[in-house]
Amino acid sequence: MKLGATEVLQIYLAVMNTAGVFIMKADKERAKRGAYRIPEKTLFLVSILGGSLGTWAGMYIFRHKTKHWYFALGMPLIFITHVALLCFVIVPML
Repeated sequence: MKLGATEVLQIYLAVMNTAGVFIMKADKERAKRGAYRIPEKTLFLVSILGGSLGTWAGMYIFRHKTKHWYFALGMPLIFITHVALLCFVIVPML
């Protein structure tokens, strides 16, 4: 079975958003234990690479990074940018 561009995009976004939720969970658990933390730039990188909804949701599910203005503002802005890209650039190309 050959996957089309739409299916590949859906799988990619599902994987990245799942990773976004889990990376926020992992960092929260590490914070509780006082263990080595996941760098903030990594959290943002996962978001920028397509996991914006997952990292944003993970912030609130696990109550993690919600008091940092750059996360509280940055994650929704990245998500809005992704939605705009999907609506105005990627979907018309499919």
